[in-house]
Amino acid sequence: MIRKKLIWIGLGVFALLLRTILSYQPEFVEQYYSRGIFPLVRWTIDYMLGWIPIPLIYFFFFILSLWLFFSIRKFIKSKNKWTVKLVQSLLSILAFIGGTMFFFFFLWGFNYARQPIEQQLNLDVKPLSVKELKEELQWVSEKVVKLREELSLHYSKNPYELELPRKTEDQLRNSLESWLDLRGFSTLGRVRGRWLYPKGIFLRFSSAGLYFPLTGEGHIDPGLHVLDHPYTMAHELSHGYGFGDEGTCSFLSFIACTESDNAFFAYSAYLNYWITLARNYRRYAPEDYASVRDLLNETNKADIEAIFDTLRKYPDIMPKFRNYAYDAYLKSQGIKEGVLNYNRVIMLVRAWRLAKKT
Repeated sequence: MIRKKLIWIGLGVFALLLRTILSYQPEFVEQYYSRGIFPLVRWTIDYMLGWIPIPLIYFFFFILSLWLFFSIRKFIKSKNKWTVKLVQSLLSILAFIGGTMFFFFFLWGFNYARQPIEQQLNLDVKPLSVKELKEELQWVSEKVVKLREELSLHYSKNPYELELPRKTEDQLRNSLESWLDLRGFSTLGRVRGRWLYPKGIFLRFSSAGLYFPLTGEGHIDPGLHVLDHPYTMAHELSHGYGFGDEGTCSFLSFIACTESDNAFFAYSAYLNYWITLARNYRRYAPEDYASVRDLLNETNKADIEAIFDTLRKYPDIMPKFRNYAYDAYLKSQGIKEGVLNYNRVIMLVRAWRLAKKT
């Protein structure tokens, strides 16, 4: 038993060291893992387990709970000395951590070291000036006004009465796969996007969704406002196709939603992009924020208020700890800006749309 535990500890250390080495070889990771090994992992998970109607993460935590229960029971009933029991328990914990790290990296985590998407798309990504932020806001404001007027012909103007289109997961997956496939990225497999109950399970930790590498599925919080669902689900599906960077997944989500044939999805993406832009613009030009907000119509403003009103139903639990922990996690995976990486979507979207004009 000790030998097995040491093996799992060793595998975890090996995976961590390999991840450190690979962080200096993004071209190697891109060619041999992200476009080689990982698509095979993706296909295996999706076609062996993706048909199960219940999110696999429930099964994972059920099995984990059983393991903890029997481990504690064994510890209590053991007649060994306390020192021996403590050493055995410590080895068990380290073995669990080692095994988790090993499977995390080999099932998905090495994608953090792949080539940045802007290099592969030849995008000129750079920080925006305050003037450029405002230009971007003016551009996207026209989009959200026009799209909401179009949606109002088929949907209620009341944001609390909006309903999600049917087969949202399938439509978003198809749109994302089409775009990735045209640009040579692997789309092998069929990533699942699940709603994970109870409501607020992520929102109370300042998150809207989660991609869980150990089951290979994306999850979103059903407590989100319906206008957040498509954009969030496409973000988690993007993780599932091998992208670790948060800004990249938000960019791919924006693309998947806005280039689909569904106006509801497009509006969800443009509105979320507007909110991200406005949050940044307000930080740098608070005195001019009101003029930018006035570019929207009253229905747009009602939609935004409904989104935040829904979020307020699920106040954060330990927000400072969550922010610190997640920031540290992202930085440990080579994302230097930590949680601010989410805002990189602004640079990517602007670079992409400017490149399309040339």
